[in-house]
Amino acid sequence: MNRFTQKRTSSHLLRRLVTTAAVFCCIAAGLFIGASKVQETADDSQLESLRLAIVRSAVHCYAMEGAYPESLDYIREHYGVSWDSEKYLVDYEITGSNLLPDVTVFPLKKKEG
Repeated sequence: MNRFTQKRTSSHLLRRLVTTAAVFCCIAAGLFIGASKVQETADDSQLESLRLAIVRSAVHCYAMEGAYPESLDYIREHYGVSWDSEKYLVDYEITGSNLLPDVTVFPLKKKEG
């Protein structure tokens, strides 16, 4: 036997295995957290895009017709804005025919089960 090489013991191998498993768990947790943050950012972006599309359609209606639309149905029918009503709740509050409506988009919780 070479006097410069060390004999590997089972405790040394166990320590390496535990260290490798710990590093793997840390990397997996980091990837999971990163993926959920990306999904959260994408969801927020979709909410804002829908809100802006409705506001732009209302402003376009005001420019073309002289009044803001009275309902979301009018925007859907005449300006082609659509959304998944099972995923988003859109609040469209009118304060007057010559005042920009207040548009708020809320995400609906997914039903689990």
